[in-house]
Amino acid sequence: MAALTIARLELFRLFGTKRGWIATIALLLIWSMVIRFVIYPAADLISSTETATFAGLILEWLGLAELSQWPSAEVSLYWMLSLYMLPFFCVVMAADQIASDKFRGTLRYITLRTSRTSVFFGRFLGQAFIQFLLVAITLASVIALVAWRAPDQLSEVLGSVPIVASNVFIVLLPYIALMSLVSVVAKSAIQAILFAIIAWILVLIVVAIVQSNFGPIEFLDWLLPGSQVSMLLKLSGWQTMQLAVIPLMQTGVLLTLGWFAMQRSDL
Repeated sequence: MAALTIARLELFRLFGTKRGWIATIALLLIWSMVIRFVIYPAADLISSTETATFAGLILEWLGLAELSQWPSAEVSLYWMLSLYMLPFFCVVMAADQIASDKFRGTLRYITLRTSRTSVFFGRFLGQAFIQFLLVAITLASVIALVAWRAPDQLSEVLGSVPIVASNVFIVLLPYIALMSLVSVVAKSAIQAILFAIIAWILVLIVVAIVQSNFGPIEFLDWLLPGSQVSMLLKLSGWQTMQLAVIPLMQTGVLLTLGWFAMQRSDL
């Protein structure tokens, strides 16, 4: 129960503060520009009878022919863009789970009333719900675009919503867990983001060295969050859920490391 209370407070930190609203509005403005200047014209290009064949050949050449299996061009483009853009939004929004409270000393007072475990997992759950809202809002904007441009496709598009939303949300979970971990050892949100970037690069280098010296080791390919995205783009429909185990395992490992760091951390 304590973790759920802290999760609700995480929502208040976003929607009940000026800084939270500024960050939210900034991200929504960025996404509105993506809708207007990327998804809208690209969907026109893909859907046009004059260019549809050429666009299909390009997708096939890139190994992304499955994108054409989604019910509309708008959903296909959202599927591709969200898998790359929303993790960036996620890292920025989830960076300050523990860091600022720890640096100011307020975390010490919070843990007098509840356990470190409740604080750690409560903040993670709060951020997970925030990211779910982000997925819901961005996907709703695409549905609204479809309703305006091609209302005859709306029922089919609505049928794909659970598939797309659940997949994108699962992809975001390890990024939230990663920021939970680095936020424990960082002193600010910016430092947490820098730590995440450094950790990402170091793991990438180590994996490359190991793979080059000892041959391909399959499980090393799945160490980094988002490592399955290139494979996801080659699938459609409920087939995409067959890769869900990868981000869920990454989330479990990162949360375990973060929880351990939280227990050992000097508050």
